[in-house]
Amino acid sequence: VQLQASGGGLVQPGRSLRLSCTASGFTLREYSIGWFRQAPGKEREGISCISERFGKTWTRDSVKGRFTISSDTAKNTVYLQMNNLKPEDTAVYFCATPAVRGCTVVNGDLSRHGMHYWGKGTLVTVSS
Repeated sequence: VQLQASGGGLVQPGRSLRLSCTASGFTLREYSIGWFRQAPGKEREGISCISERFGKTWTRDSVKGRFTISSDTAKNTVYLQMNNLKPEDTAVYFCATPAVRGCTVVNGDLSRHGMHYWGKGTLVTVSS
């Protein structure tokens, strides 16, 4: 199982980026994929998750309306479209899978402890 995240970069506030997470070793219908981010000095937090098998998504309240998760099963790739980016969105973004079909949302949060495989992160810097 491998996850490859890409698409990060330096962007000005208010602009957009789309992150990609390409999976190998499993299909999106077999396992869900989640996006996490970790800002300097902060804990890693769950951002969004998609379960193709159950046709469900979960997105953190603080980014709802700006971030959208989607997938392309033909490419076995999950995307995170990030619009109206803010300096506080600056972080390393990771994709991960819990190696189960559903999103592991615990107490209203996407559990990083439930993730079984992680990709290397991609850095997003929002700055003018």
